[in-house]
Amino acid sequence: MGTQESNEVNKLVDDILADYKRGRDIDKMMAYNMPDQEAVRTITKKLIRMLLPGFYRDKFYKSYSEYGNLIVLIEDVLYNLSKQIGIVLRYQFYSENPDGEVDDEKINAQAYCLALTFCNRIPMIREYVNTDLEATFRGDPAAFNKDEIILSYPGILATTINRLAHELFLLNVPLIPRMMTEYAHSKTGIDIHPGATIGKYFFIDHGTGVVIGSTTEIGEHVKVYQGVTLGALSTAAGQALHGVKRHPTIEDNVTIYSGASILGGETVIGHDSVIGSNAFITKSIQAGTRVTIQNQELVFKDKDGSIIESNDLEQGAWFYVI
Repeated sequence: MGTQESNEVNKLVDDILADYKRGRDIDKMMAYNMPDQEAVRTITKKLIRMLLPGFYRDKFYKSYSEYGNLIVLIEDVLYNLSKQIGIVLRYQFYSENPDGEVDDEKINAQAYCLALTFCNRIPMIREYVNTDLEATFRGDPAAFNKDEIILSYPGILATTINRLAHELFLLNVPLIPRMMTEYAHSKTGIDIHPGATIGKYFFIDHGTGVVIGSTTEIGEHVKVYQGVTLGALSTAAGQALHGVKRHPTIEDNVTIYSGASILGGETVIGHDSVIGSNAFITKSIQAGTRVTIQNQELVFKDKDGSIIESNDLEQGAWFYVI
């Protein structure tokens, strides 16, 4: 690199360093107080191996017994999860006490306790994952078998990661649960906030574009298709709505077809209801209701714009299922 290029680089470095000192949120330099995204993703993958040992194997573990493999895996997860939880606990402490002095021994003990408590919930999480698998197999005639679902269906991957993240969320672990579900979002196109409460036998079919907000409550045996939004009616108040229930409640045995939007914290979809494709719902409906879109018109035009055929679909309700 020549003298001129070196001077230009040095000037650029000085300018960017000066920009870092402007005191904005994006200027934070305390990297040691931030969780490691890659580490959280690695932990998530190892937790999935713990949930589904026959489907996700780690070639680096050399033990030939299930007992030995599980010991190594649990020790690995406990150590690394404790480390990341410790980081986010320090992050939370300094966010609330900028001039405070953290007690590292206390933080480390708390982090390990949280990680251990979470790992003790693995059998319970596996029970929920098993019911999701059963619901997916029963609900999708295109499924060859359950192995195919585990190995290839985005819905089961997204819900499995959400089951893990939700338990950390319930333990009030900062940041990490959302990082886990956003990893699932990036992999599957399915966006489920870790705060959402989801009952057993949950089935997301196809999945792409599904959004489930943080205060959503979903009962058991609920089936959701692609493009469904369970969202807030309005977020205009911003942070003033933090902690307020602003997403809907879906009771047991509800099916929601593709493209439907159900919004609002006071909106309750009664049990055994069916929500048709592209429905837009902002108020509660009673149990056993079928919500459909009717009188859709299909118009076929020639190249010159003249109408070839126009069909008003008055023959009744329609749904869209793949």
